[in-house]
Amino acid sequence: MRRGPSRARTHRNVSVPALVLAFCALGGAAAVTEPGPVDPVAEPPTTATAPTTSPAPKAGPSPSPTVDRVLPATKPPEDLPVISYVHVPKGFPADPSPASLAHLPEGLHPKHKLAVYDAPGGKPRAYLPSTIRGVTVIVPVVAKKPGWSAVLLPSVNRRIGWLPDHGWRAETLRDQVVVRLGERTLTWWRDGVQQKTWTVAIGSERTPTPLGRTFVLGRTGTHGEVYAGLDALVLGAVPDDRGAVAPGLKDAHTGIHAWYRKSVFGRNVSNGCVRMPKDAQETLLANLAAGTPITVVA
Repeated sequence: MRRGPSRARTHRNVSVPALVLAFCALGGAAAVTEPGPVDPVAEPPTTATAPTTSPAPKAGPSPSPTVDRVLPATKPPEDLPVISYVHVPKGFPADPSPASLAHLPEGLHPKHKLAVYDAPGGKPRAYLPSTIRGVTVIVPVVAKKPGWSAVLLPSVNRRIGWLPDHGWRAETLRDQVVVRLGERTLTWWRDGVQQKTWTVAIGSERTPTPLGRTFVLGRTGTHGEVYAGLDALVLGAVPDDRGAVAPGLKDAHTGIHAWYRKSVFGRNVSNGCVRMPKDAQETLLANLAAGTPITVVA
């Protein structure tokens, strides 16, 4: 449906097999509206909670320190299913903070397929591969426990999985994107500092842009002048109601892409994707890498 994507890196693009994206080509005509101003009240994301100061201990014997036990990982079966572009097995827990705007500074890249568990020391539910359709997988880390890291999962909305702390490479995530559906804006942050905000088009009432935390899975080429000749950013999120989109988009992911008509910005007109002005999409393509966290809030 689309030509081959390339790895979402700032300085290098590599052609790989095509990802399918819900490009949301349908939308009614309307009067031309210019993009709105930058949101003056947006608050920067936080990366951590400031430490609290404990009162001085009273004189007496020191208590023995409590050591958190590392829960072992059970050996996964060989026939465990692999997370793919269209399928994630059930049984994974919900994201505990889907609307959090806290910056996620760390991602991880599996060096090979790794078993993903439903809890630290829990049941293995699937393998997370190192690539999906040729795109290098980098997933944001949302929580940590001794010996374990929780990550956002691709191809499913608002679900996390737990990985033992081995077999993967840590990746620094400097950027973050926040989409506010009520304001129809997209804001790009870097290192906790707001860079740009644009007025955008979002999903229609029938095919809304999925809420929650997700991430940039990769990028793909587009066909047609409606996309201003620019690649699209494919997200880990998928339509919440796959049956509401056109049959050809049933297994597609949502994304961020350019749009040729200014009249759509500030409106709910897409099949779930976020439509951007051309210059805005050029900025995102030049700066956002695979694994960049995306938070969509109401």
